[in-house]
Amino acid sequence: MAIDVVVPALGESITEATVLNWRKSPGDPVTRSEILVELETDKVTVEVEAPETGILLEIAAGDGDDVAVGAVIARIGAAEAPSVEATTTPGAADSAPPAPA
Repeated sequence: MAIDVVVPALGESITEATVLNWRKSPGDPVTRSEILVELETDKVTVEVEAPETGILLEIAAGDGDDVAVGAVIARIGAAEAPSVEATTTPGAADSAPPAPA
């Protein structure tokens, strides 16, 4: 299940911010509390952290975009364990010595 990354509350009178700089790209692994993006308002620059560990699946607002407080700006998915097929070496079964007859 994907986790939404939202624009946090930035102050009483602040209703939107501008995406300043993404530090991660879709497909990148992220860890909980790692800084994902910087947002800028007329009063402050804020770093938004990853709410969970996983893979950055999607960025919904690019650099320079204006975003409202509470808006979803990215999604993080669970880091999947490699499949059994991905962990076996190709051709490993073929290189085993033949069984004695």
